[in-house]
Order: sequence, then structure tokens, then C-alpha cells
Amino acid sequence: MPRWEATEAVDPHGYCQAEIEVTHGFGLHARPSVTFTRLAKSFPCTIEIDVNDSHVWLNGKSIVKIMGARIRRGSIMKIRARGLRAAEAIHALKALVQRDFDEEKKHGRSA
Repeated sequence: MPRWEATEAVDPHGYCQAEIEVTHGFGLHARPSVTFTRLAKSFPCTIEIDVNDSHVWLNGKSIVKIMGARIRRGSIMKIRARGLRAAEAIHALKALVQRDFDEEKKHGRSA
């Protein structure tokens, strides 16, 4: 159970936003980053992330940006989306982070 409760909101600029703690053991290394960006690219809206309140919004569809952000276990990610299906994208990406990027399912490990 994450220490940081995930939240979702729509800000005054029309962005849908969620805030969530990364609980995956190693954070966003290569595989989780690929899983995250693939899901982000499946939505037609813009998706950006901010890590640990850096106030630097990165392209959430860029594997280079996501891996370069060095997102570790315990990092707080803000995910925001704007445009078509933005709320659906936020909900799906937040759920993916909460499921630890489906790493357990892919490797047949049990919790």
C-alpha cells in the first residue's frame, strides 16, 4: 500500500492530473519506462510528468525523458494530460503505476 495516496483532479487550465508515489522496487528502469510510454502513446492527448515537485514537466510519451528523469522508488510523480481522452489516460496511467507496471504479471511472480 503506497504511503502517498494517489489523487486525481482537473486544474483550471484544463489539465487532468494525478499524483502518485512510485512503489516499484527499482523505480522506472527500462521495462517500466517502456510500459509507461507505450500506454501513454495509446492516448491522443498530451501527457506530461513532474517528479518530486521539480516543476519541470517532461513529455510522458518519450522513453528518453522518462528514463532520464531517474524516477526511483518513493518518488512522487505528477501525471497530467490535456486533450481527447485525457481523464481516461490519467486513470489508466495511475492504475499502471499502482500495479507496479505489471512487472509481477509479466514474470509470473506472485506478491
